[in-house]
Amino acid sequence: MSTAIPDAEGRTFLGHPVGLFVLFFTEMWERFSYYGMRALLIFYLIWHWGFSEDNAYIVYGSYTALVFVAPAVGGYLADRYVGASKAVAYGGTLLACGHILLAIEGGEGGAGGAGIGWFWAALAFIIVGTGFLKANISVLVGELYAQGDARREPGFTIFYVGINSGAALGAIVAGYLGQTIGWRWGFGAAGLAMIAGLGVFLWGQRLMRGRGAPPEGARLAERRFGISREYWVYIAGLAGVAGVWWLIQYQQLVGLSLGIGGVIVVGYILFTAVVRLPAQERNGIFFALVLILLSILFWAFFEQAGSSLNLYTERHVDRRLFGVEMPASVFQSLTAINIVIFGPVLAWLWPRLSRVGREPSPLAKFGIGLILLGAGFLVLVAGAEAAGGGATPLIFIVLLYLCHTLGELCLSPTGLAAMTRLAPAQMAGLLMGTWFFASAAGNFTAGLIARASGGGAAGGGAEQVIATFATVGWTAALTGAVVTVFGWRALWRRPGALR
Repeated sequence: MSTAIPDAEGRTFLGHPVGLFVLFFTEMWERFSYYGMRALLIFYLIWHWGFSEDNAYIVYGSYTALVFVAPAVGGYLADRYVGASKAVAYGGTLLACGHILLAIEGGEGGAGGAGIGWFWAALAFIIVGTGFLKANISVLVGELYAQGDARREPGFTIFYVGINSGAALGAIVAGYLGQTIGWRWGFGAAGLAMIAGLGVFLWGQRLMRGRGAPPEGARLAERRFGISREYWVYIAGLAGVAGVWWLIQYQQLVGLSLGIGGVIVVGYILFTAVVRLPAQERNGIFFALVLILLSILFWAFFEQAGSSLNLYTERHVDRRLFGVEMPASVFQSLTAINIVIFGPVLAWLWPRLSRVGREPSPLAKFGIGLILLGAGFLVLVAGAEAAGGGATPLIFIVLLYLCHTLGELCLSPTGLAAMTRLAPAQMAGLLMGTWFFASAAGNFTAGLIARASGGGAAGGGAEQVIATFATVGWTAALTGAVVTVFGWRALWRRPGALR
């Protein structure tokens, strides 16, 4: 990975390097495109392509799982060959191609239609493009600051606001256009947003002042078979698009690959911890694996948002807002809006509690996150039952996403910090990669859970889906309560344990 280059001109805006705001708007528009498309995807699969609800859930889960796996490959290629900056530009180009393909709308619809191949190609471009862009743009943010620069954490906070601002706008704008005017309008808005983000990044290269350059010794101009090393990486990206195009059509293979990969990765980590690490580092690895397993459960429930909860909102919720019925996809913006509002609150709260010795342990924070996740589902179940078979009042969906967001804010940043603190230097990348691999596994499992809900099908009642939500809610809440008790007893707070 390239090293951060001092900004000789010292150009800043709001006390931060101006390059931060190039990355802010690049990622804002990229997240607009991703979450705008994601808000529409389950409806597009069922209503346009005619997938059964069961199959649509599995396609959705496979797609989001691969989106989480891809950055590991894109990050490796950037670190080894082209550098973060070229990887982001290439990823943005692939993403723009994918969204444009979706906007074109090949075929007449129906899962067997001739145009379905173009749909799979669009998903493949988006998955591989995300792989090149997602991890590497965060690397660029880090490279803007020297080691020990106190502005680094506030800089990432500003960047995080950009991520969630784009996610909220995307769900609202693309979701509204896609469901009320036409699919090509929603996907087209997402595509234009990605093109805007790519344009901002390319325009702002001079403000980045060499950050994200290829690593030393990359020898990108060296030619093999008449083609430079740099272009071989881009060709590999297109080959990856072809491979993902094939894989996404066989969703059970995606699940099998995740399962086999997970067993191999966890087995290797355990073997390394037991055979090669001293006791303190070994215990840290064991604790990290506990957190990773809990995160799979969390994301499997949390990621009902874009699938079963999205369909439930469409079919069984009174979506009138100030007298106007809103498309269900618009409410996918609530999580991002809540993060922008409450993220700074928890970022202020944890250090304040720490100063007085009352900050929950990392395990307790995971438990609290699971309790809040379960509470969100149980609030929705209570609202549905109170409606007596009628439409569930909108306030209960709003409260569900509020609880889920607070749960995510308790668990996700804590988990990321834990992976960096617990991992020995020689396993830091592997453990962080395993954390994101667990997110992929959780997303695929979310599709299986959504399929089990079944009862949200059009024309049917909501009883089965509500029963599934109740089971999910109680499972999350009770698991969270047990985890919180262990965490609050400070079993993991012994000297040398994670704080």
